[in-house]
Amino acid sequence: MRKVLYTIGEVADILGVNVSHVRFWSDTFHGFVNPVRNAKGNRMFSAEDVETFRQIDYLVKSGMKLEGVMRRLRDEKSAVSAERKILDSLKAIRDQLVEVRTSLSK
Repeated sequence: MRKVLYTIGEVADILGVNVSHVRFWSDTFHGFVNPVRNAKGNRMFSAEDVETFRQIDYLVKSGMKLEGVMRRLRDEKSAVSAERKILDSLKAIRDQLVEVRTSLSK
């Protein structure tokens, strides 16, 4: 079962970045990410927001500047999502192959 809302710390753990990155991206990409505030005033992110953060992280790590990331998300959000999912799948396959190679060499 997927969670409905994620805390900023949970999002940071999912992405493997600091909480300050998530906070910065939340403020910078406020048109793409729409956190809600809980009773304490903490930001809570939806699963869609987490996916958007994954796309931002993917584009930033690929060397894009923030303006380019914003433009790419605005113009080609579904293409970015597909690219990121394919890359994640390829990384998972690579990890499995490395495991197989390691177990065969023992």
